[in-house]
Amino acid sequence: MAPLQGSHNLKTGKRRCRLDSCKAADVFGIRMVFMTPESTPFFQLCGGAMQRQTNDAITPLFDSYFLGGFECSSHRRRDGRRLDLLRDTQHDVFAAQDYRAMVEQGIQTVRDGIRWHLAEPAPGVYDWSGFLPVLRAAREAGVQPVWDVCHYGWPDDLDIWSPAFVTRFARFAAALAALMRDEWPEVPYYCPVNEISFWAWAGGDTGDIAPCQRRRGMELKCQLVRATVAAIQAIRDIDPRARFVSVDPVINIVPKNVRQERRAENARLAQYQAWDMITGRLMPELGGKPDLLDIVGVNFYSHNQWYLNGPTIRRGEPLYRPLRDILAETYHRYQRPLFIAETGAEGEHRVSWLRYVCDEVAGALDIGVPVGGICLYPITDYPGWDNHRHCPTGMLGFADEAGRRPVHEELAAEVLRQSDRFERRLVPAETALLGASGGQLSEACAVPDAV
Repeated sequence: MAPLQGSHNLKTGKRRCRLDSCKAADVFGIRMVFMTPESTPFFQLCGGAMQRQTNDAITPLFDSYFLGGFECSSHRRRDGRRLDLLRDTQHDVFAAQDYRAMVEQGIQTVRDGIRWHLAEPAPGVYDWSGFLPVLRAAREAGVQPVWDVCHYGWPDDLDIWSPAFVTRFARFAAALAALMRDEWPEVPYYCPVNEISFWAWAGGDTGDIAPCQRRRGMELKCQLVRATVAAIQAIRDIDPRARFVSVDPVINIVPKNVRQERRAENARLAQYQAWDMITGRLMPELGGKPDLLDIVGVNFYSHNQWYLNGPTIRRGEPLYRPLRDILAETYHRYQRPLFIAETGAEGEHRVSWLRYVCDEVAGALDIGVPVGGICLYPITDYPGWDNHRHCPTGMLGFADEAGRRPVHEELAAEVLRQSDRFERRLVPAETALLGASGGQLSEACAVPDAV
C-alpha cells in the first residue's frame, strides 16, 4: 500500500486507552484517552512483561535500522490492466544501481518483491530469469533483502478462490526457498503475502483491485491466510533458517457520535484478524499456529486514522492517536518483535512525516516496545496505480537511461540523522531480552477481540 493514494479504509477502528498519565477528550459524551509523550511507564501490566527499558536499547532485527522498500505491486486493476511497479520504476533493470545507492545512504536492508505471475508462467514451471539478476545484485551490493513472495498479483490461469490457489502458492514458495538455499548463504527473510487485510478490503469489499469483488472481504482474507500458512510451512520444510514478516496496516477509527461507538470499535479491532488467524487464535481451522507469527510488520501513513464512514483524522487534531500508542497496543497483543514495514509521505511532507514517525518510535522504545526498524516506502518515486501520475515519495527519484536516480537531499540527511539516533541504542542480538520467535502468545496481555 503506497502513501497518499486516497483514504484506504480497511474496515477497522479505534481503541480507547484506559491508562493513567494520558490526555483525554470528551467526544459525544465518550471519554477518549490517548497516551502523551510525557506519560509514565505503563507496562507494569502483564506481570511486568513490558516495563520501561532502563538502558533504552534496541534489539536489531535487520542489518540496518532503516530499510528501503521498493514498490512491487503486480495486481490487476478494476479495468483489467495489470500493474508491474518493479518494471514501471525500472528497479527490475537497475537493481544493482539501486542497491548501491541504498548502501551509499547507509541503508543495508531492503524490502523487495518477486513477481509470481512472471516467475511461474505455467503451472509448476518456474522461470527465475527475472529474479536471479536482482537476487545476485543484492548479494553483490551486500544488502539484506526481505522478499515479498506475493504482492497482490498471481498467475492469470489460477482461480484465487479455489483450493488450487493455496497448493500452487505453497509449491511456488517451496521452489523459491530451494533456489534461495542455493543462491543466498545468509538467513533468508520472506513476507509470504503482503497486506492481507488491505488486499481483502480492496479486492474483496470495494472491488478496486483483483479479484475485484464486493462483500467477499472476509472470504478473501481467509484464503490469503490459508496461502500464508501453507507457504511458511513449505519454506520451512526446505530451509528451516528462514524468517518471516507478516505485514499489515495499523489504523485508528473514531465514532462520529455515541451511537457509532460499538461499530467503530469492532471495525478497528478487525485490523488484527489476519494476524490472529495466522496465530490460530481466530478461526484455527485455517491452519494457523502461534509459531507462524514470527516478526510483525506494521504499515502506517498519514491517512491511517479516520472517523467511521467519515473523513481522515489529521495529525495534530485532538482525536489523532499517537503512533506510539498504536505500536504499544500491537506489541501488547502479540509479544512479537515488530518494525515499521511501510511509512512515507509525498512531496514537501516527506521530511516532517519521517521526523514524526521517528519521534513516536523513540517514544515507543522508551516505554519498552521493541520496534526493530523503520522502512521508508516506497524508497523511489513511482507512478500512481490509478492514473500513472508521478508520486514524489522517495529518497530516490526516477532513473535516467543509465540507472542514476536523483537523491532527495533533505530526506537523505534526515535519514542519516535519525539513523545515528537509533544506532546509538542498538545492543547485540545475543543480549536481547526477547526470546526466539515462535513463543506462546501471552494470555495476560491479550486485547479484547470485540466490544
